[in-house]
Amino acid sequence: MTSLGLGDNAHLFQANLEQRRRRSARFRRACSAFTWLGVGTLFVLLGQILYQGAAWLGWDFLTSFASRFPSRAGIFAALVGTLWLIVTTAAISIPVGVAAAIYLEEYAPRTRLTRFLELNISNLAGVPSIVYGLLGLAVFVRWLSLERSVISGALTMSVLILPVIVTAAREALRAVPPSLRDAALGVGATRWQCTWHHVIPQALPGILTGVILAISRVFGETAPLLVIGLPIFVSRTPSGLGDSFTVLPLQIYNWTQRPNHEFQNLAAAGIIVLLVVLLLTNLVAVVLRQRTETES
Repeated sequence: MTSLGLGDNAHLFQANLEQRRRRSARFRRACSAFTWLGVGTLFVLLGQILYQGAAWLGWDFLTSFASRFPSRAGIFAALVGTLWLIVTTAAISIPVGVAAAIYLEEYAPRTRLTRFLELNISNLAGVPSIVYGLLGLAVFVRWLSLERSVISGALTMSVLILPVIVTAAREALRAVPPSLRDAALGVGATRWQCTWHHVIPQALPGILTGVILAISRVFGETAPLLVIGLPIFVSRTPSGLGDSFTVLPLQIYNWTQRPNHEFQNLAAAGIIVLLVVLLLTNLVAVVLRQRTETES
């Protein structure tokens, strides 16, 4: 210690070191306790939902329409409507969001306008979802006269998740080493060839991660769909983009508002189905991301 210039203060340094270690250990234990508290709460909630809704799960529950009688009620219309909404929203938001990210990151000049756009995209990612519902009601339902259809719901949800997709895709593109671009351009590749054949394949796992998070948000959103006025009770499935529909979160919300205890159990069963559909969708997306990481 003396050779390092500490001299007589070596014992103070050692005491401070022991104090820092004790603080670090206490902080680690506190973080671990809060983590397990959250995990334990999640397991308690899942256990309660399984206890309430497991007995109501069955083929009849999945293939029946909504009903005023709990013994006849099902989620077929809401399940099909959710799949319609997810597929349509993904078809709209993913190409637009990824294309916007590519343009802003690879082609757009660094001007005040682009900085203004980047700032607004970042801010829009934190706007409450109910605001997007008001936007969808004013623009898609009333101004464009799309009514309360699949396309109006998908457009509203696309506007909701576009900032998330754009931000995540830009971060993935930004993580690609500049040397890769320089090497491609140095051997005569055009900007588009460099972006398409080299940059996008390297950034694809990160882009898919952002897409997974954005689509997962669509599964559980209720406020925007309530604001645009989607019907809660639907006795048929949509056959096109212009048809009315309902979704699982709205159906679950409707059941939770009923005073009958049996409808509360139906809501728990609907939550289980929603979680299973969400996990299966995320599993497929994660497998695709893993494959792209292996190939790249």
